[in-house]
Amino acid sequence: MSNLHPFPAAPAVPPSLPLPFDPAMAPALRSRMLRGALPEPLQRLLDRGQVGRHSRFTEDGFADVVEDWTPPDGVTPRHAALARRALAEIDETILAPAPANHLLGRVLALLSHFPAKTTTPEVEQLLAMDWADDLGEFPAWAIDQAARRWRRTRKWRPSIAEIRALCEEACAAERALAERLRAIAMAGERSGETGGGSASVRPVLASAMRRMR
Repeated sequence: MSNLHPFPAAPAVPPSLPLPFDPAMAPALRSRMLRGALPEPLQRLLDRGQVGRHSRFTEDGFADVVEDWTPPDGVTPRHAALARRALAEIDETILAPAPANHLLGRVLALLSHFPAKTTTPEVEQLLAMDWADDLGEFPAWAIDQAARRWRRTRKWRPSIAEIRALCEEACAAERALAERLRAIAMAGERSGETGGGSASVRPVLASAMRRMR
């Protein structure tokens, strides 16, 4: 009789379909459709997670109110596999960083609406490169929304920090969902390593709910 033991089978995960996403939709509807397209086991875990809030302080004093989200107990390796697949699709498509050419073109176009009288074209180009570096983490649709919102509501030249804040606001719901899926994946993988079914892990989501401006 052979002493060899078969390797444990990987959790079976059904093939995924492209997640629905239209950045032109209202944020609430967009978020609801995206979440509703996830596998039902993930939706149930997202509904059962625990949310806590606490104040965050820096050396300068109060900074903002932070939300902590913790997965419920009972997260399994199969849940982790489902979460990893959905997370990969969100990260690689919906939240994928904007292409460099698109980002730089959008920044130059935005700044051209608010020309600086004492800035040479060479300096303008260097400034645009700084903008591209500081906005490089955001998807193209969030940058486009931020630029459009600024053009339509402001009469002065924007700062990088102001456009970053608008970009963060534009994709806040999608980033929060991605972080919660990441928390589920980590909990399920930890459960598989320990052989238990508990997902008692430290909160891993800390997204700013309100910033002092």
